[in-house]
Amino acid sequence: MSGHSKWNNIKHKKEKTDAQKAKVFTKIGKEMAIAIRAGGPDPNSNSKLRELIAKAKANNVPNDNIDRVIKKASGADAVTYEEVVYEGYGPSGVAVIVECATDNRNRTASDVRHYFDKYGGNLGQIGCVGYLFEDKGVIIILRESGADEDALMEAALEAGAADFVADDEVFEIYTEPSDLEAVRDALEGAGYKIESAEKDKIPSTYVTLENEDDIKNMNLMIEHLEDCDDVSEIYHNWENADE
Repeated sequence: MSGHSKWNNIKHKKEKTDAQKAKVFTKIGKEMAIAIRAGGPDPNSNSKLRELIAKAKANNVPNDNIDRVIKKASGADAVTYEEVVYEGYGPSGVAVIVECATDNRNRTASDVRHYFDKYGGNLGQIGCVGYLFEDKGVIIILRESGADEDALMEAALEAGAADFVADDEVFEIYTEPSDLEAVRDALEGAGYKIESAEKDKIPSTYVTLENEDDIKNMNLMIEHLEDCDDVSEIYHNWENADE
């Protein structure tokens, strides 16, 4: 999993200002509205909604806010959102996938294309970089939670995890996307505190940027895409993204 930065992405979200955190929840709310339209408002029977509720809680969203979004999205006058995915390249060929939830495809496409063009990238056709990523479930448990590494690894693998990676700050447990919920539930049932459990796209290859302008432009592209209300998730294979 060299180069992967799931935990860094989570820390980045947690460090945002209150206004930025509110925007993160607005985005999750759109995803929840799509999940409710597809599978109903009951998280017990709607696994996607259940996953998004867990994601909202991981971002410190209060239960009352979550309940209000579910109620609003279940109403007759709820806004209809749809999922749209864009693929393209950042500076020096960095592969980028942008997942969106939108009520206006034309606006979203224009915004996404603008940021690709402005910062040295180019938007491509669906599939142009998707083959470079593999869908996985990723469960994060902090070392500071006190989890014993060997016991956790054994419990994760017995629950159906595909891989287990330990670093200085966290344990990262990888699953097939369809197994994410079962592995998470098993670990929670065993008493482990889950910091995050989300689906992710893991690159098979990485691109290292050496040019300072490329690094600056890639950071600006990600920053502006993250700030776009319609953008839900951004995936890329930039290895030295911490710069």
